[in-house]
Amino acid sequence: MASATDTNLPAPSQSAPETSTTSASTQFPTIKIGTRRSALAQVQARWVEEKLKKVQPDRTYEICPVLAQGDKDKVTPLQILSQGENAKSLWTGELETMLATGELDLIQHCLKDMPTQLPDDLKLGVILEREDPRDVLIVSPHLPQNTSLASLPAGSTIGTSSIRRAAQLRRIYPGLKFADLRGNIGTRLAKLDAEDSQYAAIILAAAGIKRMGWEHRITQYLTSGNGGMLHAVGQGALALEIRKDDAKMQELVSKIRCERTTRACSAERALLRALEGGCSVPIGVETSWRGGKGVGVGIHPPKDFDKHGQPVEEPEPELDEQELVLKTLVVSVDGKECVEYETARRVRSAEEAEDLGRDVARILLEKGADKILEGISKEKLWAAKQQQEDRTAAS
Repeated sequence: MASATDTNLPAPSQSAPETSTTSASTQFPTIKIGTRRSALAQVQARWVEEKLKKVQPDRTYEICPVLAQGDKDKVTPLQILSQGENAKSLWTGELETMLATGELDLIQHCLKDMPTQLPDDLKLGVILEREDPRDVLIVSPHLPQNTSLASLPAGSTIGTSSIRRAAQLRRIYPGLKFADLRGNIGTRLAKLDAEDSQYAAIILAAAGIKRMGWEHRITQYLTSGNGGMLHAVGQGALALEIRKDDAKMQELVSKIRCERTTRACSAERALLRALEGGCSVPIGVETSWRGGKGVGVGIHPPKDFDKHGQPVEEPEPELDEQELVLKTLVVSVDGKECVEYETARRVRSAEEAEDLGRDVARILLEKGADKILEGISKEKLWAAKQQQEDRTAAS
Protein backbone atom coordinates (compact mmCIF):
# COMPACT_ATOMS: atom_id res chain seq x y z
CA MET A 1 0.00 0.00 0.00
CA ALA A 2 1.21 3.51 -0.73
CA SER A 3 2.36 5.60 2.19
CA ALA A 4 0.13 8.34 3.56
CA THR A 5 2.30 10.99 1.95
CA ASP A 6 2.42 10.33 -1.75
CA THR A 7 4.52 13.46 -2.14
CA ASN A 8 7.46 11.20 -1.24
CA LEU A 9 6.90 9.00 -4.25
CA PRO A 10 9.59 9.41 -6.91
CA ALA A 11 8.50 11.76 -9.66
CA PRO A 12 8.43 10.40 -13.22
CA SER A 13 11.68 11.16 -14.99
CA GLN A 14 9.97 12.96 -17.86
CA SER A 15 6.73 14.73 -18.61
CA ALA A 16 6.33 13.52 -22.17
CA PRO A 17 6.31 9.97 -23.52
CA GLU A 18 9.26 8.60 -25.41
CA THR A 19 9.17 7.69 -29.07
CA SER A 20 6.39 5.24 -29.86
CA THR A 21 7.29 1.60 -29.25
CA THR A 22 5.87 -1.55 -30.81
CA SER A 23 4.64 -4.77 -29.22
CA ALA A 24 6.98 -7.60 -30.17
CA SER A 25 4.12 -10.09 -30.18
CA THR A 26 1.67 -8.18 -32.34
CA GLN A 27 3.69 -5.54 -34.20
CA PHE A 28 0.99 -3.05 -33.23
CA PRO A 29 2.11 0.32 -31.82
CA THR A 30 1.94 0.60 -28.04
CA ILE A 31 -1.18 2.40 -26.82
CA LYS A 32 -0.05 5.47 -24.87
CA ILE A 33 -2.28 6.50 -21.96
CA GLY A 34 -1.83 10.09 -20.82
CA THR A 35 -2.47 11.08 -17.22
CA ARG A 36 -1.43 13.60 -14.59
CA ARG A 37 1.69 12.99 -12.51
CA SER A 38 0.10 12.55 -9.10
CA ALA A 39 0.20 9.17 -7.38
CA LEU A 40 -3.59 8.98 -7.50
CA ALA A 41 -3.71 9.74 -11.23
CA GLN A 42 -1.24 6.95 -11.93
CA VAL A 43 -3.15 4.48 -9.74
CA GLN A 44 -6.23 5.34 -11.78
CA ALA A 45 -4.33 4.99 -15.05
CA ARG A 46 -3.14 1.52 -14.05
CA TRP A 47 -6.74 0.58 -13.30
CA VAL A 48 -7.74 1.76 -16.79
CA GLU A 49 -4.82 -0.18 -18.27
CA GLU A 50 -6.02 -3.38 -16.60
CA LYS A 51 -9.53 -2.82 -17.94
CA LEU A 52 -8.16 -2.40 -21.45
CA LYS A 53 -5.91 -5.46 -21.15
CA LYS A 54 -8.91 -7.62 -20.33
CA VAL A 55 -10.74 -6.66 -23.52
CA GLN A 56 -7.65 -6.28 -25.75
CA PRO A 57 -4.89 -8.51 -24.31
CA ASP A 58 -2.86 -8.65 -27.51
CA ARG A 59 -1.86 -4.98 -27.28
CA THR A 60 0.76 -3.34 -25.08
CA TYR A 61 0.10 -0.19 -23.08
CA GLU A 62 2.26 2.59 -21.67
CA ILE A 63 1.23 5.09 -18.99
CA CYS A 64 2.62 8.55 -19.77
CA PRO A 65 2.51 10.99 -16.81
CA VAL A 66 2.38 14.70 -17.65
CA LEU A 67 2.61 17.68 -15.29
CA ALA A 68 -0.60 19.69 -15.67
CA GLN A 69 -0.80 23.46 -15.24
CA GLY A 70 -2.98 23.09 -12.15
CA ASP A 71 -0.29 20.88 -10.58
CA LYS A 72 2.60 23.23 -11.43
CA ASP A 73 1.25 26.22 -9.50
CA LYS A 74 0.45 25.24 -5.90
CA VAL A 75 0.40 28.85 -4.62
CA THR A 76 -2.03 30.81 -6.78
CA PRO A 77 -5.62 30.26 -5.57
CA LEU A 78 -7.65 28.01 -7.85
CA GLN A 79 -10.19 30.80 -8.30
CA ILE A 80 -7.50 32.90 -9.99
CA LEU A 81 -6.01 30.03 -12.00
CA SER A 82 -9.42 28.99 -13.32
CA GLN A 83 -10.45 32.34 -14.76
CA GLY A 84 -11.20 32.78 -18.47
CA GLU A 85 -9.61 30.35 -20.90
CA ASN A 86 -7.54 28.76 -18.14
CA ALA A 87 -10.72 27.24 -16.73
CA LYS A 88 -10.85 24.96 -19.76
CA SER A 89 -7.28 23.71 -19.55
CA LEU A 90 -6.14 23.90 -15.94
CA TRP A 91 -5.94 20.11 -15.60
CA THR A 92 -6.24 19.02 -19.23
CA GLY A 93 -4.45 21.49 -21.53
CA GLU A 94 -1.00 19.90 -21.83
CA LEU A 95 -2.46 16.41 -22.17
CA GLU A 96 -4.95 17.49 -24.83
CA THR A 97 -2.21 19.12 -26.90
CA MET A 98 -0.25 15.86 -26.88
CA LEU A 99 -3.36 13.86 -27.74
CA ALA A 100 -4.18 16.12 -30.67
CA THR A 101 -0.65 15.79 -32.10
CA GLY A 102 -0.63 12.00 -31.75
CA GLU A 103 1.91 11.79 -28.91
CA LEU A 104 -0.82 10.15 -26.85
CA ASP A 105 -3.60 7.78 -27.91
CA LEU A 106 -5.99 8.55 -25.08
CA ILE A 107 -6.14 10.52 -21.83
CA GLN A 108 -7.43 9.23 -18.53
CA HIS A 109 -9.29 11.93 -16.59
CA CYS A 110 -11.25 12.30 -13.42
CA LEU A 111 -14.55 13.24 -15.02
CA LYS A 112 -15.15 16.05 -12.52
CA ASP A 113 -12.01 17.79 -13.82
CA MET A 114 -13.06 17.61 -17.46
CA PRO A 115 -14.59 20.75 -19.00
CA THR A 116 -18.02 20.25 -20.51
CA GLN A 117 -16.73 21.76 -23.77
CA LEU A 118 -13.76 19.96 -25.36
CA PRO A 119 -11.46 20.98 -28.26
CA ASP A 120 -13.08 20.54 -31.67
CA ASP A 121 -10.80 17.65 -32.68
CA LEU A 122 -11.21 15.70 -29.42
CA LYS A 123 -14.11 13.98 -27.68
CA LEU A 124 -15.10 12.13 -24.54
CA GLY A 125 -14.70 8.56 -25.74
CA VAL A 126 -16.12 6.69 -22.76
CA ILE A 127 -17.13 6.96 -19.10
CA LEU A 128 -16.11 4.06 -16.89
CA GLU A 129 -17.75 2.47 -13.86
CA ARG A 130 -18.13 4.97 -11.06
CA GLU A 131 -16.40 4.69 -7.69
CA ASP A 132 -18.15 6.16 -4.63
CA PRO A 133 -19.03 9.77 -5.63
CA ARG A 134 -19.56 11.09 -2.12
CA ASP A 135 -17.44 13.61 -0.24
CA VAL A 136 -15.97 12.52 3.08
CA LEU A 137 -14.95 14.22 6.30
CA ILE A 138 -11.51 13.36 7.71
CA VAL A 139 -10.89 14.75 11.17
CA SER A 140 -7.58 15.57 12.81
CA PRO A 141 -5.96 12.69 14.72
CA HIS A 142 -6.00 15.04 17.72
CA LEU A 143 -9.82 14.86 17.82
CA PRO A 144 -12.04 11.88 18.71
CA GLN A 145 -12.45 9.74 15.61
CA ASN A 146 -16.23 9.61 16.03
CA THR A 147 -16.37 13.37 15.44
CA SER A 148 -18.90 14.43 12.80
CA LEU A 149 -19.57 17.73 11.10
CA ALA A 150 -22.37 18.37 13.57
CA SER A 151 -20.15 17.69 16.61
CA LEU A 152 -17.12 19.73 15.55
CA PRO A 153 -16.45 22.51 18.08
CA ALA A 154 -17.64 25.98 17.07
CA GLY A 155 -14.90 27.89 15.29
CA SER A 156 -13.24 24.74 13.92
CA THR A 157 -11.39 25.26 10.65
CA ILE A 158 -12.15 22.99 7.70
CA GLY A 159 -9.49 22.66 5.01
CA THR A 160 -10.82 22.80 1.44
CA SER A 161 -10.15 24.71 -1.76
CA SER A 162 -13.66 23.96 -3.03
CA ILE A 163 -16.20 26.78 -3.05
CA ARG A 164 -18.94 24.19 -3.53
CA ARG A 165 -18.02 22.38 -0.34
CA ALA A 166 -17.52 25.50 1.77
CA ALA A 167 -20.74 27.15 0.56
CA GLN A 168 -22.86 24.11 1.32
CA LEU A 169 -21.37 23.74 4.79
CA ARG A 170 -21.77 27.43 5.65
CA ARG A 171 -25.46 27.01 4.94
CA ILE A 172 -25.90 24.31 7.59
CA TYR A 173 -22.95 24.89 9.94
CA PRO A 174 -22.45 28.67 10.19
CA GLY A 175 -20.11 28.23 13.16
CA LEU A 176 -17.39 26.55 11.10
CA LYS A 177 -14.46 28.35 9.47
CA PHE A 178 -12.72 27.49 6.20
CA ALA A 179 -9.15 27.76 4.96
CA ASP A 180 -7.67 27.04 1.55
CA LEU A 181 -6.04 23.62 1.21
CA ARG A 182 -4.37 22.40 -1.98
CA GLY A 183 -2.09 19.57 -3.00
CA ASN A 184 -2.48 15.87 -3.61
CA ILE A 185 -4.19 13.60 -1.10
CA GLY A 186 -1.00 12.72 0.76
CA THR A 187 -0.05 16.38 1.09
CA ARG A 188 -3.47 17.31 2.45
CA LEU A 189 -3.45 14.49 4.98
CA ALA A 190 0.03 15.49 6.11
CA LYS A 191 -1.10 19.09 6.64
CA LEU A 192 -4.07 17.85 8.65
CA ASP A 193 -1.93 15.53 10.78
CA ALA A 194 0.80 18.08 11.59
CA GLU A 195 1.18 18.97 15.27
CA ASP A 196 0.68 22.68 14.52
CA SER A 197 -2.10 22.13 11.96
CA GLN A 198 -4.70 24.87 11.67
CA TYR A 199 -7.24 22.32 10.43
CA ALA A 200 -9.68 20.43 12.64
CA ALA A 201 -10.78 18.45 9.59
CA ILE A 202 -10.59 18.35 5.82
CA ILE A 203 -13.04 17.27 3.14
CA LEU A 204 -12.00 15.08 0.22
CA ALA A 205 -13.65 12.91 -2.40
CA ALA A 206 -14.30 9.36 -1.23
CA ALA A 207 -13.20 7.96 -4.59
CA GLY A 208 -9.61 9.17 -4.30
CA ILE A 209 -9.26 7.97 -0.71
CA LYS A 210 -10.58 4.53 -1.64
CA ARG A 211 -8.43 4.19 -4.75
CA MET A 212 -5.34 4.95 -2.64
CA GLY A 213 -6.39 2.37 -0.05
CA TRP A 214 -6.82 4.86 2.78
CA GLU A 215 -10.46 4.20 3.73
CA HIS A 216 -9.42 3.90 7.38
CA ARG A 217 -8.97 7.69 7.47
CA ILE A 218 -12.61 8.39 6.60
CA THR A 219 -14.56 9.74 9.56
CA GLN A 220 -17.93 10.49 7.94
CA TYR A 221 -19.45 9.92 4.52
CA LEU A 222 -21.34 13.03 3.42
CA THR A 223 -24.62 13.05 1.48
CA SER A 224 -27.67 15.28 1.28
CA GLY A 225 -29.14 13.29 4.17
CA ASN A 226 -25.94 12.96 6.20
CA GLY A 227 -24.00 16.17 6.64
CA GLY A 228 -25.97 18.07 4.00
CA MET A 229 -23.37 17.74 1.23
CA LEU A 230 -24.03 17.10 -2.46
CA HIS A 231 -21.02 16.06 -4.52
CA ALA A 232 -19.47 17.61 -7.64
CA VAL A 233 -20.62 16.85 -11.17
CA GLY A 234 -18.94 13.67 -12.40
CA GLN A 235 -17.22 13.01 -9.07
CA GLY A 236 -15.99 9.44 -8.64
CA ALA A 237 -16.08 8.59 -12.36
CA LEU A 238 -13.13 8.18 -14.70
CA ALA A 239 -13.34 9.12 -18.37
CA LEU A 240 -11.18 8.57 -21.44
CA GLU A 241 -10.67 11.36 -23.97
CA ILE A 242 -9.69 10.44 -27.53
CA ARG A 243 -9.35 12.02 -30.96
CA LYS A 244 -12.62 12.39 -32.85
CA ASP A 245 -11.21 10.73 -35.97
CA ASP A 246 -9.73 7.72 -34.15
CA ALA A 247 -12.40 5.11 -34.89
CA LYS A 248 -10.22 2.19 -33.76
CA MET A 249 -9.60 3.75 -30.35
CA GLN A 250 -13.31 4.50 -29.98
CA GLU A 251 -14.08 0.86 -30.71
CA LEU A 252 -11.58 -0.27 -28.09
CA VAL A 253 -12.62 2.04 -25.24
CA SER A 254 -16.31 1.40 -25.88
CA LYS A 255 -15.74 -2.14 -24.62
CA ILE A 256 -15.16 -0.86 -21.07
CA ARG A 257 -18.01 1.66 -21.03
CA CYS A 258 -20.38 1.66 -18.04
CA GLU A 259 -23.92 2.42 -19.18
CA ARG A 260 -25.27 3.12 -15.70
CA THR A 261 -22.52 5.62 -14.89
CA THR A 262 -22.67 7.16 -18.37
CA ARG A 263 -26.37 7.99 -18.06
CA ALA A 264 -26.04 9.45 -14.56
CA CYS A 265 -22.98 11.53 -15.40
CA SER A 266 -24.44 12.66 -18.73
CA ALA A 267 -27.36 14.18 -16.85
CA GLU A 268 -25.00 15.88 -14.40
CA ARG A 269 -22.73 17.30 -17.12
CA ALA A 270 -25.64 18.54 -19.24
CA LEU A 271 -26.97 20.33 -16.16
CA LEU A 272 -23.58 21.94 -15.56
CA ARG A 273 -23.14 22.93 -19.20
CA ALA A 274 -26.59 24.55 -19.33
CA LEU A 275 -25.97 26.57 -16.17
CA GLU A 276 -22.67 28.10 -17.18
CA GLY A 277 -20.72 25.86 -19.51
CA GLY A 278 -17.61 25.18 -17.44
CA CYS A 279 -16.23 23.03 -14.66
CA SER A 280 -15.89 25.95 -12.23
CA VAL A 281 -19.60 26.30 -11.38
CA PRO A 282 -19.93 25.32 -7.70
CA ILE A 283 -23.15 23.34 -7.88
CA GLY A 284 -23.86 20.18 -5.92
CA VAL A 285 -25.53 17.11 -7.40
CA GLU A 286 -26.57 13.68 -6.21
CA THR A 287 -27.72 10.94 -8.56
CA SER A 288 -29.17 7.56 -7.70
CA TRP A 289 -31.40 4.95 -9.33
CA ARG A 290 -34.90 4.24 -8.13
CA GLY A 291 -36.11 0.68 -8.67
CA GLY A 292 -32.65 -0.89 -8.63
CA LYS A 293 -29.29 -0.64 -6.91
CA GLY A 294 -28.31 2.95 -6.14
CA VAL A 295 -25.23 4.49 -7.75
CA GLY A 296 -24.85 7.72 -5.90
CA VAL A 297 -25.59 7.39 -2.22
CA GLY A 298 -23.89 4.27 -0.96
CA ILE A 299 -24.97 0.72 -0.23
CA HIS A 300 -28.65 -0.21 -0.05
CA PRO A 301 -29.50 -2.74 2.70
CA PRO A 302 -30.76 -6.13 1.53
CA LYS A 303 -34.51 -6.76 1.67
CA ASP A 304 -34.24 -10.35 2.85
CA PHE A 305 -31.86 -12.88 4.41
CA ASP A 306 -31.58 -16.66 4.04
CA LYS A 307 -31.72 -19.20 6.91
CA HIS A 308 -27.99 -18.74 7.51
CA GLY A 309 -28.40 -15.00 7.95
CA GLN A 310 -26.79 -14.18 4.63
CA PRO A 311 -28.32 -11.46 2.42
CA VAL A 312 -30.39 -12.78 -0.47
CA GLU A 313 -29.06 -11.49 -3.75
CA GLU A 314 -31.82 -9.78 -5.69
CA PRO A 315 -31.88 -9.69 -9.47
CA GLU A 316 -31.13 -6.25 -10.85
CA PRO A 317 -34.04 -4.79 -12.84
CA GLU A 318 -33.24 -3.70 -16.38
CA LEU A 319 -31.67 -0.24 -16.37
CA ASP A 320 -34.32 1.05 -18.78
CA GLU A 321 -36.98 0.20 -16.20
CA GLN A 322 -35.33 2.22 -13.43
CA GLU A 323 -35.66 5.94 -12.79
CA LEU A 324 -32.68 8.24 -12.55
CA VAL A 325 -33.09 10.49 -9.50
CA LEU A 326 -31.30 13.82 -9.87
CA LYS A 327 -30.97 16.09 -6.85
CA THR A 328 -29.32 19.50 -7.33
CA LEU A 329 -28.29 22.47 -5.24
CA VAL A 330 -26.96 25.94 -6.01
CA VAL A 331 -25.94 27.92 -2.93
CA SER A 332 -24.30 31.31 -2.49
CA VAL A 333 -20.76 31.56 -1.13
CA ASP A 334 -21.98 32.76 2.26
CA GLY A 335 -24.57 29.96 2.40
CA LYS A 336 -27.48 32.35 2.85
CA GLU A 337 -29.13 31.92 -0.56
CA CYS A 338 -30.03 28.58 -2.00
CA VAL A 339 -31.95 27.04 -4.87
CA GLU A 340 -32.53 23.29 -4.89
CA TYR A 341 -34.55 20.86 -6.92
CA GLU A 342 -35.08 17.12 -7.16
CA THR A 343 -36.75 15.02 -9.84
CA ALA A 344 -36.79 11.49 -11.23
CA ARG A 345 -37.25 10.21 -14.76
CA ARG A 346 -36.65 7.10 -16.83
CA VAL A 347 -33.76 7.77 -19.18
CA ARG A 348 -33.14 5.05 -21.75
CA SER A 349 -29.98 6.54 -23.22
CA ALA A 350 -27.25 9.07 -22.51
CA GLU A 351 -29.09 11.50 -24.79
CA GLU A 352 -32.27 11.23 -22.74
CA ALA A 353 -30.19 11.74 -19.60
CA GLU A 354 -28.79 14.93 -21.10
CA ASP A 355 -32.33 16.13 -21.76
CA LEU A 356 -33.09 15.57 -18.09
CA GLY A 357 -30.03 17.60 -17.04
CA ARG A 358 -30.98 20.51 -19.31
CA ASP A 359 -34.58 20.47 -18.04
CA VAL A 360 -33.40 20.63 -14.44
CA ALA A 361 -31.01 23.49 -15.27
CA ARG A 362 -33.89 25.44 -16.78
CA ILE A 363 -35.95 24.97 -13.62
CA LEU A 364 -33.04 26.05 -11.41
CA LEU A 365 -32.60 29.22 -13.45
CA GLU A 366 -36.30 29.96 -13.21
CA LYS A 367 -36.01 29.59 -9.44
CA GLY A 368 -33.20 32.18 -9.29
CA ALA A 369 -29.99 30.18 -9.67
CA ASP A 370 -28.67 32.62 -12.27
CA LYS A 371 -28.51 35.44 -9.73
CA ILE A 372 -26.72 33.23 -7.20
CA LEU A 373 -24.19 32.07 -9.82
CA GLU A 374 -23.50 35.64 -10.92
CA GLY A 375 -22.82 36.61 -7.33
CA ILE A 376 -20.57 33.60 -6.80
CA SER A 377 -18.49 34.46 -9.87
CA LYS A 378 -17.84 37.99 -8.62
CA GLU A 379 -17.24 37.03 -5.01
CA LYS A 380 -14.87 34.14 -5.62
CA LEU A 381 -12.68 36.25 -7.90
CA TRP A 382 -12.54 39.07 -5.34
CA ALA A 383 -11.74 36.66 -2.51
CA ALA A 384 -9.01 34.95 -4.52
CA LYS A 385 -7.39 38.25 -5.43
CA GLN A 386 -7.50 39.35 -1.80
CA GLN A 387 -5.90 36.06 -0.75
CA GLN A 388 -3.16 36.48 -3.31
CA GLU A 389 -2.49 40.06 -2.19
CA ASP A 390 -2.27 38.92 1.44
CA ARG A 391 0.27 36.26 0.52
CA THR A 392 2.32 38.74 -1.49
CA ALA A 393 2.34 41.22 1.38
CA ALA A 394 3.43 38.50 3.81
CA SER A 395 6.31 37.30 1.64
